[in-house]
Amino acid sequence: MLQNIKNGISLKKEIIAGITSFFAISYILIVNPMILKDAGMSVEVTFFATAFSSLIGCLIMAFWGDSPITLTPGMGVNAFFTYTLVGSMHLTWQQALTVSLFSGIVYVIVAFTPLSEILSNDIPDNLKRGITVGIGLFLVELGMEKAEIIKSGGDRSLLSFGSIANMTTLVAFLGILICLFLMMKKIPGDFLIGIIITTIIAKLLGVHGSSTSSVSLNDIGKFSQSLFQFDFSSLFSAKFIIAIFSMSMILIFESMGLLQGLLEDSKKFKKAFQASSVTAVLSAGLSTSPTVAAAESASGIQSGGRSGITALVTGILFGVSVVVAPFIAMIPQAAISPVIIITGALMMKDLSSIDMRELDDWIPPFLIITLIPLTGSISTGLQFGFISYPLVKIFAKKREDINPVILTVSTLFLINLVLSAVI
Repeated sequence: MLQNIKNGISLKKEIIAGITSFFAISYILIVNPMILKDAGMSVEVTFFATAFSSLIGCLIMAFWGDSPITLTPGMGVNAFFTYTLVGSMHLTWQQALTVSLFSGIVYVIVAFTPLSEILSNDIPDNLKRGITVGIGLFLVELGMEKAEIIKSGGDRSLLSFGSIANMTTLVAFLGILICLFLMMKKIPGDFLIGIIITTIIAKLLGVHGSSTSSVSLNDIGKFSQSLFQFDFSSLFSAKFIIAIFSMSMILIFESMGLLQGLLEDSKKFKKAFQASSVTAVLSAGLSTSPTVAAAESASGIQSGGRSGITALVTGILFGVSVVVAPFIAMIPQAAISPVIIITGALMMKDLSSIDMRELDDWIPPFLIITLIPLTGSISTGLQFGFISYPLVKIFAKKREDINPVILTVSTLFLINLVLSAVI
């Protein structure tokens, strides 16, 4: 990594890029614990888990991947962990961590073997982009629910609008406007600043924090006692196998798509992909949902980040960030939801890259994009999207578009779907 300085890389630009990347993604220190709280996990533990997994991930990316990529618990993956594994599949959070561990191991196997190149080349881009868009739409729905912007429609409709008279909803709308203003002005740390300002407004309007306990540096002891909280009791059950397969597919394809989109030097993809996989395994032991490459890394790259020095600076700042721990307990859902909504909207930008000209190209990603939020299950969207791909290609008489890799993965998703229906 340090060899880059001798090769004309500007140390000043790398440091600035690292600081920029940190402020762009620093909201994850607040948002990730709040999402994992819904899985029954301690906010105190998951705050430190988020900080330290990000620190370790960035260091691995710096020294192994030598890329300006931030690794941190991923938005979308944390939603799958909480609302699919724990919420829909009724796993405990300890079992969900075990699923994360083995999914990470599968990810490592793919990353360190020729499988990474095979999947990268042979899985259609429409499907990979559909996953990102579908998870993005799911986050939008999730954020709006937390903000009470939408609610159950009862007998009349699936969903309905909340009420602008609701202080939580009003604060959330103000938070969205504040974050968008900061983003449009390209102010570093836009999301973090937006959360702080929205929290102040919420306090003035009587909307209280979402955590019932305060987080302090003293809680680092709780974190140290909560490492490696795995539950292997149901490891070989069909439910576990389905969960591991689904999360593995999300980690592999989402990370692959993000890294290919972020890295200007394609030669760095392999090692960056490997660094991401190793960190995903470690994050499970640290008691948080898996880490992935953060899309916000683009802000650092745009600021001149070209090497692992950028990731090193970002990692160091994550380590220092534990001093903001007491701030966590003050944050209301109304201040968190705007970030979740806007993050989802940014992920949905990939929709413009999906080829919709032919029905057989559009239907599989369409199923992924619509079924993920409508069913509240990322794995369900993946199953129907991948299973439909070879079928619509056969219907369209385009058998040449079906390669052995996509056929194998689609078959595995079909088996996954059948097993999930009978357990």
